[in-house]
Amino acid sequence: MAGPIKLDFSEKYDDQHAQRYLRKHHETLGRRLSHWRDEQLGRKALALAGDPGLVLDLPCGAGRFWPMLAEKPNRVIIGADNSESMINAAMQGQPGDVVKRVQPLHTSAFDIALPDNSVDSIFCMRLLHHIGEAEHRRVILREFERVTRDSLIVSLWVDGNFKAWKRKRAERDRPSHDYQNRFLIPAATIEKEFEQAGFRIQEQLDFIPLYAMWRVYVLRKR
Repeated sequence: MAGPIKLDFSEKYDDQHAQRYLRKHHETLGRRLSHWRDEQLGRKALALAGDPGLVLDLPCGAGRFWPMLAEKPNRVIIGADNSESMINAAMQGQPGDVVKRVQPLHTSAFDIALPDNSVDSIFCMRLLHHIGEAEHRRVILREFERVTRDSLIVSLWVDGNFKAWKRKRAERDRPSHDYQNRFLIPAATIEKEFEQAGFRIQEQLDFIPLYAMWRVYVLRKR
C-alpha cells in the first residue's frame, strides 16, 4: 500500500520558517494591504456560506486568519496544518482570546484526521496553488468533500487576468527547471475538478478582478 502523499514544499515549514511566516504578512505596507484584502474576501465568503459555526481552517499556517474567523462569537475553529511548527507558532503568536477559541489539529490535507461530515465548512486559503498535479488535487478535494457537511471556501491562482498572462510569458522565457512550488491552474480545469469531487460553485471572488491571479471560490457540497 502506498504511503501518505508528501510534497517537497511542505518540508520547509520548520520552527524558523514558521516564525518568519507569522511576521511576514505585516512587514510592509504592501503585505498589510494584501492581508486586509484577503480578510475582506474571507469575511464575504463566510457570509455567503451562511456564517458556518464549525470551521476547519486547513492549512492554518501561523493562524493569520484566526482573528477574522473568531469575529463570529460562537464559531468554533479547528486550526489544522501539516506542520507542527506552524501550529505552535500560531498558538504562541496569535492573541490569547482568539487562541482559546481554536482546537489545534496536526493533520494532512491528503488524509484529514476527522470523521465524515464533521465540520460545517472548510476554509482553505493559499494551498491549491502549491498543488501542480491534478491527481493530488483530486485526493485533497475528495477529502474536503468527505469532511465538510456543507461548504468549502478555497483560494488559488487562476487564468483570465493580467498577472496570469504576464506569468505565462515569463515562464516561456525562463529556462526549464525541475522544482516548482507554485502553479497557475486554468479556471476551467479547477472548476471541472470541483464538480468531479462533488461540489457546485456558489460564488467566485477575485482579489483584483481582471488583474490579480488570486480567486476565492465558495463551493457547496452537492
